[in-house]
Amino acid sequence: MIFLLCSDKDEGSTARFPATTEGFSLGPWSWMTETWSWWWMAVAWAWLWIAVTWAWWWMAGAFACAWWYHTSMKGKSTGDSSANLHVEDSKDPVLPPSSTNDADSQNISTVVKENIENVTFNPPNKTEEVDAGDSSANFDSEDQKDPLLPQSFTCDTVNQENTADIKDKDEGSKAQFHATTEGFSAGDSSANLHVEDPDDPLLPPSSTSDADSQVIATDVKENIENVAFNPPNKTEGFSTGDSSADLHVEDPNDPLLPPSSTSDADSQVIAPDVKENVENVAFNPPNKTEEVDAGDSSANFDSEDQKDPLLPQSFTCDTDNQENTADIKDKDKGSKAQFPATTEEVSARDSSANLHVEDPKHPLLPPSSTSDADSQVIATDVKETNLMTVMKDLGLEQHSKEKLSLSKILQIDDKTLNEEPEKSKSDLPWYFMKKLMMVNVTARNIKHMKQLRSNSDDVSETTEIDFENLLEISNSEDMVNPLDVITALFLCSDGFVQQQMALKMSMCQFSVPLLLPSCDSQQCTLMLWAMRDIVKQYRPEALSESKGFTEERIVLSNLPMVSFVRLGECSLSKSETLNKLLSNSKQYHNIFVHHNMECGDSPRRISNGLTEITWYLPCGNKNIDIFSQPVAVANLRGDIESFETQYAFLCQTSAAVFVFLDKLDAKCNLLSTQTDKTQIFLVVNNTNTQIKATTLKEVSRKLGLTKNNIIIRNKDVNNVDFVNFLRAAVSEVISKSKRKMSIEQMADNAHELGIWVDEDSPECQTAKQHADAITAEIQDPLKFKEQQLPLQGQIWKELTSLEKEEFRLRKLGSENIEKYKDDLKEKKEKLREKQNSYYMSNTLMCFINALSLQQNERSYFLKWMRINLDNMSRIKLSGLREHYKKKWKSSENKEEIKQLDQQLTNSSLGIEHFFREMGQIYEASRFLPETDLSRQQLNHLPGLCAQLLLDGFPFELVDGDASNIPLQWVSDVLSQLNEMVSPKNKILVITVLGVQSTGKSTLLNTMFGVQFAVNSGRCTRGAFMLLIKVHEEFKRVLNCDFIVIIDTEGLKSPELAQLDDSNEHDNELATLVVGLSDLTIVNIAMENLTEVKDILQIVVHAFLRMKEVGKKPKCHFVHQNVSDVSAHEKNLRDRKLLLQQLNKMTQAAARMEKKEEFKTFTDVMDYDPDTGNCYIPGLWNGNPPMAPVNAGYSEAVYELKKNIIQLLGKCNYSKNDINDFKEWMRSLWNAVKHENFIFSFRNSLVVDAYMRLCTEFNKWEWEFKKEMYIWGTSAETKISNFGNVDSESQTIGMNELHSSLKTEAITVLCQWEKKLLDNLTTYFSQTEGHVHLVEGHRADFENSAKGLRRELENSVLYQLSAAAETRQGMVEIDQIKENHTKEIEKAVCALNDECRQTKHQMTDQKLDKEFDKMWKETLNKFTYFEQKPTNVYTKVSHCLRTNLSNKRSHANELLGQKRLQDCGQEPFIYKPEGAVRKITHKMYTLFNAQDQISALQQRADSIIEVCKMSINEKIAKKSDYDDAYIQEILNIIDERLQNDKNVKTDIEFEVYLKQHICGFAAKTFQELHQSFLQTNDPYKCLTKNKEKFCADFKDVFHKRDQCQKKAEEFADKCLKPAVEDRVNRLLGLNITDEMLKCEEFSTRINFQYSILLDLLSREIVLEYHMYNTEYEHYVKSWILQQIEKHFSTCSKLSEFEEQLLESIISSIEDAIKNVSKNKNENVKSLVENICKELAATLVISQDALGAFMILNNANQEQFADSITKCLKDIKQDLKDKFQNTNIQTKLKNLHMKPQNELFTRVIGCRKQCPFCATPCDAGGKAHTEHWASLHRPQGLGTYRRVATQKLVTDICSSSVISDKKFRCHQTNNQYHPYKDYKKIFPDWKISPDVSLEASDYWKYVMTKYNQEFATKYDAKPAEIPNGWKSISYKQAEESLKESFKLKDPDLQPQKNTTSRPGVVP
Repeated sequence: MIFLLCSDKDEGSTARFPATTEGFSLGPWSWMTETWSWWWMAVAWAWLWIAVTWAWWWMAGAFACAWWYHTSMKGKSTGDSSANLHVEDSKDPVLPPSSTNDADSQNISTVVKENIENVTFNPPNKTEEVDAGDSSANFDSEDQKDPLLPQSFTCDTVNQENTADIKDKDEGSKAQFHATTEGFSAGDSSANLHVEDPDDPLLPPSSTSDADSQVIATDVKENIENVAFNPPNKTEGFSTGDSSADLHVEDPNDPLLPPSSTSDADSQVIAPDVKENVENVAFNPPNKTEEVDAGDSSANFDSEDQKDPLLPQSFTCDTDNQENTADIKDKDKGSKAQFPATTEEVSARDSSANLHVEDPKHPLLPPSSTSDADSQVIATDVKETNLMTVMKDLGLEQHSKEKLSLSKILQIDDKTLNEEPEKSKSDLPWYFMKKLMMVNVTARNIKHMKQLRSNSDDVSETTEIDFENLLEISNSEDMVNPLDVITALFLCSDGFVQQQMALKMSMCQFSVPLLLPSCDSQQCTLMLWAMRDIVKQYRPEALSESKGFTEERIVLSNLPMVSFVRLGECSLSKSETLNKLLSNSKQYHNIFVHHNMECGDSPRRISNGLTEITWYLPCGNKNIDIFSQPVAVANLRGDIESFETQYAFLCQTSAAVFVFLDKLDAKCNLLSTQTDKTQIFLVVNNTNTQIKATTLKEVSRKLGLTKNNIIIRNKDVNNVDFVNFLRAAVSEVISKSKRKMSIEQMADNAHELGIWVDEDSPECQTAKQHADAITAEIQDPLKFKEQQLPLQGQIWKELTSLEKEEFRLRKLGSENIEKYKDDLKEKKEKLREKQNSYYMSNTLMCFINALSLQQNERSYFLKWMRINLDNMSRIKLSGLREHYKKKWKSSENKEEIKQLDQQLTNSSLGIEHFFREMGQIYEASRFLPETDLSRQQLNHLPGLCAQLLLDGFPFELVDGDASNIPLQWVSDVLSQLNEMVSPKNKILVITVLGVQSTGKSTLLNTMFGVQFAVNSGRCTRGAFMLLIKVHEEFKRVLNCDFIVIIDTEGLKSPELAQLDDSNEHDNELATLVVGLSDLTIVNIAMENLTEVKDILQIVVHAFLRMKEVGKKPKCHFVHQNVSDVSAHEKNLRDRKLLLQQLNKMTQAAARMEKKEEFKTFTDVMDYDPDTGNCYIPGLWNGNPPMAPVNAGYSEAVYELKKNIIQLLGKCNYSKNDINDFKEWMRSLWNAVKHENFIFSFRNSLVVDAYMRLCTEFNKWEWEFKKEMYIWGTSAETKISNFGNVDSESQTIGMNELHSSLKTEAITVLCQWEKKLLDNLTTYFSQTEGHVHLVEGHRADFENSAKGLRRELENSVLYQLSAAAETRQGMVEIDQIKENHTKEIEKAVCALNDECRQTKHQMTDQKLDKEFDKMWKETLNKFTYFEQKPTNVYTKVSHCLRTNLSNKRSHANELLGQKRLQDCGQEPFIYKPEGAVRKITHKMYTLFNAQDQISALQQRADSIIEVCKMSINEKIAKKSDYDDAYIQEILNIIDERLQNDKNVKTDIEFEVYLKQHICGFAAKTFQELHQSFLQTNDPYKCLTKNKEKFCADFKDVFHKRDQCQKKAEEFADKCLKPAVEDRVNRLLGLNITDEMLKCEEFSTRINFQYSILLDLLSREIVLEYHMYNTEYEHYVKSWILQQIEKHFSTCSKLSEFEEQLLESIISSIEDAIKNVSKNKNENVKSLVENICKELAATLVISQDALGAFMILNNANQEQFADSITKCLKDIKQDLKDKFQNTNIQTKLKNLHMKPQNELFTRVIGCRKQCPFCATPCDAGGKAHTEHWASLHRPQGLGTYRRVATQKLVTDICSSSVISDKKFRCHQTNNQYHPYKDYKKIFPDWKISPDVSLEASDYWKYVMTKYNQEFATKYDAKPAEIPNGWKSISYKQAEESLKESFKLKDPDLQPQKNTTSRPGVVP
């Protein structure tokens, strides 16, 4: 449908006008579809009707009208989908502003806005004689004022769109003008527009015709001023072929045509949207062009009239797109107007565009024009437009100025895993780059998946197919030529990306750009820098016999170059011919892109003028080599007529130039201008046209060509013969030519011709000058390193040796360990002093200064340095290899060969050597004072290297020459890096391990596109790390910010194989990199199975070590050189064998590491043989050097990369940050220096994770214990109130209550145990906090949770049993007391009545006398229940015999030897039985050594201390004895004896110990029982209350008011003691809670740190002595002191007491209120109900309550009020009492002792180091391995030398890495190596000190108090090493922090602030 839309700017209303179209041929009735046709037919029929009716002459008039109409329409008929428009009367107002005709539906929409001013169109005057072929468009206009043509337009044969976009500066909107063209004679999809009357206003400003759907929408905005069109006057004589467009205008005054018109056979949309302020746009085309004829890909343009405006100011003609585009940008918004325009009278062939101009003054042509046979780009402005269009299509617009960098190219993003086909052109560059970086030879296959056009019409089988349309549709415009993509990427990339692209393209055997065209000018660039990194190895004919080879940078190689160019039209594909020329029959490869490749036939838009280069390099095999000598081959894209500069350059630099052409004509004269500098070969294709001999002769004469210089391909010559002719010619050129030139030398020629050279940039030249200044001085690398880089030589190697000796002590001999270590430290310090004595060399100063340049210059500098150094090393090594080869042939020169071999190793000089020197200077400066200027001047060096890491340069982790890590240097660099990127500092680490020269570096380079050195004449040494950024959007997948790639030197290196420690070196390196990595790639070359086994053993060893230290890296095995597609299936058996080998290696490694529980590889790590292996084919596809990289290799590596990324993305553990990585590196390297890695490894991250776990578990443990204590207190209260006031207890018996409470206790315990285990599960499932590092301790803590549950269960059940038994015994006594009280009450009442009846006045004295009389009489009537005391000894003895009943009869015999009453009276001293044991013990005592007896004595003392603590807790409760008490104690003894496996106990020891403990326990419990009986004797209880009863009697007698008195009595005697008891029950919890908030009690590690720091600050040697010899006793007293100290200095304790008082008093008040609301019979009932309310919390004394109840006649309400008032007094009295009680007394009165709870928490398992007695720091009680953070000299534990009696200074953490031996009772007094201590003490782990300074604390203590300790231990003072004497207080303190890994001052406990000493002399 067609609508005309007129939109009012205010109301937005729309008017729709149907409009006519004229002259359409739409079938036999098509003429009737026109409005004009109907009008003329109506007139004709009217005349006919009149003629029939009136007269015959009317008929003649009608026929005259019809004839006139037919004449006017003649010649305006088109084919299918054509549109003809004719207007005669320019003033006819019938037509609306815009009209359109469509055969299907017609919609005309015009939106006309205000203020359209000064728009002038000046079309040509006249054009005629137009003839066009298929898809042509003819335009005819007779009036020169006809404004039908747009300001700028384009004709496209596919879309037939003429589009003009004019943007508004404010809105940025776009107007597209699709206009019809009239008067065109065209084939399919043509559009003809004819206008006769220029004054006819009927035509709108914009009109469109479309056969399918035509929409015309004109939206003309305000203020369009001064737009002038100056078209040419007349064009004629145009003849076009396919895809031509003809325009004819007859009437220039016709205003009907719009500013822009377009014809499209498919969809024609006309939408002019003309905005404000578009001013002064003028077109001035040339005057006249004619007689244009072009060949292939040409376009001919002819114009006669200089005023013809048909061509825009700038345009481009392309026969595929046929677009001439002019861009007019708005000054504010930068908007763009694109005007597709037609071309007229053009005769063209395939994709041609040739422009011929005769009149230089003709304004039609733009300022610049170019002709190219492939793709013609016209005008500078058009080129720029075309370049920007291509850039926009490819999505590279923003990179035109902001160049692509390597970090952008190499970053990990979603494209890494995305394998979807490219959906748009903007995907193509990234697809190409992604493939190229992985050296994939399919990278140039860049055809994208075209988005199919949606069709809303239903398609059925009956739908008619438009075959003509099918034939015409072409998608060439949707494809991009690969050369355009390559050119665009080179233009958009910085120099380093260009270099990387050239290198990768060269590896793929792609041609690389030699001259890169700059499409926005005529300039091109020599890509010298881009090719600098290409290094080639080849074997010329001269070296084929000696098997030598040549290796050099290709830009420095002096090679002959042969160039291939094209002149004019040539039907022979030059590039395809070159590919055949350079490829042998067995190894064809598309080096150059040609039209038969994918997308190779797409028109080139920006790559014409590109000159590519490749090299043919021989391999030395005559059967394979095409040319025996190397040769460079250049290929110029485009016609040399258009690129004379490039042609001139090639002529000046080439040995020969081969010119491809089809015909010999005048253009050949161009060749004569350059013939004086090179040979010219004409390659003529004579298959299509016959070349005349005379012409050939003439050309040969002009060019001076011989017969050999002319190669003609006739029809009878096939491809093979033709290529052979070319090869012969090239071979002759190579062999005879003396012109050989390197690309570096070509730069001079480029400068002469005005060609830019990429290395001429200021940054590159500045950097080159800096690099040359350094490398120019280097003559001999070995001497240079010795003179200019001295610190990394022998000094560094000696330091490395000393460091390893510190940790291994292999040369110790019989020398004192600590003295030996002190000597090593002194030697190290001297070497550092020697390093500091060197001045920084000028070379290194220049190097450091250059690193301080701007980023771009710095990057260029490092690249130049590497290039220069590699070139130098290559030359030097080449000479040494040749010399070595000669000497090697003679067996007499072994010593000389050895020296040469060493020279080969030492002569390598790379950029890493300069960084090593920086590192050594920096490390040495750290030994200078912080204020030293030399040190301060070097502080910036780590920052420089950190920035280089960020810039993408590799950083050396492990020095490959010294096999060491400069830890301080590397750590500070990583710290600086962390600061630079924080908080985005999360990393994942990927490393590769494998045998040397198996392609590890190549694998990483291919996988990640990085630049690890692979071809610099030497293999990787050491380990290098490199950062790759992760894209922001991809971070959610990997949960990291960077990926760190670590490349390592090969294992089993031949250079190291001759060394004794080569295997050790490999193990160290493998352990380090596996430990640092999150994923390790194990690279296996399948050729050598022996090496495979060797490397597997090393790798398994490393993984086993990591398993033990908590690290879980993933592993991927890569099998190289396996190309079979069925490899995965066929190698199933091989994978099974591999797994078997891995299992064997695991068992062997487990034996070496003394971890024989590991039997299979899967025990060590999670490994799946099916998914953990990758098979990769060989790298090269054919024979190098001409072989490209195997596509299968690239694809397999890409699959490996995807798998690795996906695997890392699934990691559920916390990612390391850079600081964590640094700490891992430090701890791993320190550990691998030891012989025993697993037992030497100490990592602060692991310690930190372990401490956090301990802290959390301790919190859960305390919550559990606290909850159970509260529950137990409540249960005990319930039992205590049984039978008194608890209503529930009245309905059930004590047994039932006890049973129900036990069931409830079990339930609560199970719930809390589950909660504890759930907390552990949740904790270990989190991904943060490095929880995975302590996964190995999970079982220990789960066992601790279960053990805690058992411990609490025993405790609670004992508590319930004891309370129930006590209460059961009290029931009968309470009943007696109650009966006695009732009898007394009756007697008192009777006495009261009797006295009242007496008429005498009864005074108080008489009443007292009567009461005494009554009291005696009543008591005499009582039958007293005499409580018989229980013999506790008998009960305890029975329990003891029962406990020992399973210990055989010998135990009973031992028990019978001594009465229990006689045991425990004196301190327990275990004496040996038997003469042998006595003598042995005597000897040990003499030498002050520990034997079995001494060890048992220590164990006994510890157990006795624990049992005493338990007994004291029972005494504090003041309850009666119960057998549960002694059962609990015996249980404690059994647990302690069972857990201590280091000390073997016999039956005698156990019996004697239990007898001793039960003896003093029985005595104590007997006293407790007696006290309980005395307290609860009924008679004594009555007697105690006699005075109270008497007072009550007198009150009753005198009828006194008892309310206040009774209330006070109840408050004082009943409530107050209960409240105080409740406070004492709960206050211990609060105190413990408060103390646990202190950091020193959070974990055992923190506790040990705190207590040692406190000892250091106190400076009291006696306390050190107690700590060393009576550890548990000292800890208890220290804890008590801390509690007293803490609460003495703060009001917290008072706050706790007040809070408890408030809570309890409040509950009493609530109880009184609740009871008072109900009706009570009397005060007794009231009090009973109050007691019931308080039964759950308070235990009210029944004695006091019974006494209170008798003779109580108080008023209920008054009593309740009085008791409420008394509560305030209770609160105040207790508050005053608490305030006046000291902390010590308060702690004694507490039911739960905080000091005991804290002691239990921090004492842990109570185990101590078997050598130095340092307590175990491990968390949880159920841990299976004991360890201590800090060990101490054995002399502090009373050990001394036998011979000298001097205290020993050896520290066990040093002894365990030495060859020293020890003996003890566990070794049966036989000497045993310290290294194998685990065989004797398997549950102890004694790690070596992390550094020499780690034990400085104890060294300082022993040095300071050496004499005092000797006196205490009755020994001689120790021989203190000199190094110990210089340790200061501060150093001791710092070593303490280091040992316990407490570096955050906020986490450190507060220490004593007493004065500290300075340096100890």
